Amino acid sequence: MTNTDDLDRRRFIASIGTVVAGASIAGCAALGTTSSGGEQSPSAETEADASTETAAPTETATAAETEAAASGSGDVPSSVSSYLSDTSNFDGSVTDATDQDFVTVDVGASGNNGNFAYAPAAIEISTGTTVQWEWTGKGAAHNVVAEDETFNSGSSASGTGVKFEYTFEETGVYNYYCTPHKALGMKGSVIVR
Repeated sequence: MTNTDDLDRRRFIASIGTVVAGASIAGCAALGTTSSGGEQSPSAETEADASTETAAPTETATAAETEAAASGSGDVPSSVSSYLSDTSNFDGSVTDATDQDFVTVDVGASGNNGNFAYAPAAIEISTGTTVQWEWTGKGAAHNVVAEDETFNSGSSASGTGVKFEYTFEETGVYNYYCTPHKALGMKGSVIVR
């Protein structure tokens, strides 16, 4: 093999990487599914052990986004915009809750052609903040699952009074979804600054 062949091979590999990266940024990456065994249903009571877990940034967060999150720039990370691009109740803005110790997100809110949304779809919080997802009782059974599995409310549940909470201890971007309704766009994001 000559040096020219080796250089052409490197250019080809680099161009393929550019195409794949471009498709991912444009939101064209294939959605994966995540499942885990031994899931437990969220209870009407808040899960006690959920608030003691420590979250880690998702793999979709880049170093620049994590740095931006730490600096409190207020910019919407591209991983959030891309992830929520097919979520009907996401308008490109993030609800600022950085001054709160406790934040509630509705599960089964209006969106995605029914009650298949989290509201707000994207929130910005500070480290140490507890987020509580509270079921509205609408839109069938739902759950809350982090893309990187740092938190998981368990099997889908329906009804009012169902709650799940998680305390975020590390900065980063945490994308999550409802297992039965992810394809409909039932997804959310938490940006921890």
